[in-house]
Amino acid sequence: MSVNPNLVELAFEPTASYVVGREKVREFAKAVFASDPAHFDIAVAQSRGFSDVVAPTTFPVVIQDMTLHQLLSHPEAGIDFSRVVHGDQKFDYSRPLVAGDEVVAQLRVTKVQSLGGHTMVTSETEVTTLEGEHVVTATSTLVIRGDES
Repeated sequence: MSVNPNLVELAFEPTASYVVGREKVREFAKAVFASDPAHFDIAVAQSRGFSDVVAPTTFPVVIQDMTLHQLLSHPEAGIDFSRVVHGDQKFDYSRPLVAGDEVVAQLRVTKVQSLGGHTMVTSETEVTTLEGEHVVTATSTLVIRGDES
């Protein structure tokens, strides 16, 4: 089955809310070798004007993962997960994520492109507070490898 080109502009339902946890921020920071003390120490984060520890810039992948599951499991997507390779990732912030933030995420497919026997699917996941304040948009490109001939 090939990737459905009609995925472009498909928007999924917002995810269930996700509360950014202090220990999750610390664990993630440690895992990615982020050394800024604001990721670990509340007093340091507060001295910089934040209410709690600040998530590393790549932390939204944790939240985006929920939306990518929606895309990958969509019955009409035609995406074989065993052939998926992560191609690109970027983040466009309005403000940092901070422990205690409660957010939802919504994915929209922005591009489906065939390239050299492979298909690239680009999506944007908009992460907002429950009140609708934009926090970050995570843009991801997945490469679905073509059949080996």
